[in-house]
Amino acid sequence: MLMDMQENVSLSGYSTMRLGGKSDYFVEARTKEDLVAAAEWADEHAVPLRVIGGGSNIIWRDEGFKGLLVANKIPGFEKINEDHISVTYTFGAGENWDETVRKTAEMGLYGIECLSAIPGTVGATPVQNVGAYGQDISQTMVSLEAYDCVEKKFVTLHGGDCDFGYRTSRFKGADNGRFLISSVALKLQKNPPAALWSNSLKDYLETHNITERDPMTFRNAIIAIRAAKLPDPAVVANTGSFFANPIISDAELARIWVNFPDMPAWEVGKDSQKLSAGWMIEAAGFKGYSDPETGMATWKNHALVIVNEHAESTGDLMKFQQKIKDKVEELFGVRLEQEPELLP
Repeated sequence: MLMDMQENVSLSGYSTMRLGGKSDYFVEARTKEDLVAAAEWADEHAVPLRVIGGGSNIIWRDEGFKGLLVANKIPGFEKINEDHISVTYTFGAGENWDETVRKTAEMGLYGIECLSAIPGTVGATPVQNVGAYGQDISQTMVSLEAYDCVEKKFVTLHGGDCDFGYRTSRFKGADNGRFLISSVALKLQKNPPAALWSNSLKDYLETHNITERDPMTFRNAIIAIRAAKLPDPAVVANTGSFFANPIISDAELARIWVNFPDMPAWEVGKDSQKLSAGWMIEAAGFKGYSDPETGMATWKNHALVIVNEHAESTGDLMKFQQKIKDKVEELFGVRLEQEPELLP
């Protein structure tokens, strides 16, 4: 048995939605060798293996996990390259993400400051291609190191190897569970951007008469913007934005605008438009809505966030999110897709 392994561990403590059954086995990995040992143990005992970070973007089923759950706690912070315009650091996959952002912003480096106040760990960010306010991980990630459960060895994957897309990567698709990430290398910039990435950030700085353009100023602004809209998962059970913003064709948008001319949309490519899932959910009457049947609700300041008020099961959550999806599809003809991964 692995050192410090636990059995029949409640999964509600390993998802910020605080729901789910039990995991048959649980262990923490604090070194690369721990990851290998866990993978080998799972193979030897013919049980599924799942590695998680902070549990901020996952939901566990009520049936639990009939396998080995590994919480990635691998630390690390090392400079690996520097030139006159950039610095590249490697961070352990188990490092707290927001602390990593704070550290780099305090060093005066640009590239991830708009990803402040996002819960989770460094190793989880490439999986979701975490992004917010005009930045995402694919813009700064040089490479990552991971244990390949197929090849049975550590490999280095570069940014171009990861099939990054909008809130997705190869680690969410066909290779889900194959790579156990041990570290991530980020290339950060010494000079400020030529223009601000986000209108929300720009508006906040202008409204508050803030003229500084250093990373900590941007970070503090983003923290304030997020705090005004989003609940702290340490206080209110939630997984952040529950639905991805849909991407539709120009023709589909024109059809919707006939009945909803105020719907916001952003061009994201040839014949492609991104819609605001939060706007549609609010228009469907769900902003700040508490559902007495399931014990779930949408957040009072942001309809895109589903919170657990007093739900008893993941089944309650699934029932509530289905109500939202059905109403949005009825009104707009658009099917929402949830962001947090339902496991196993």
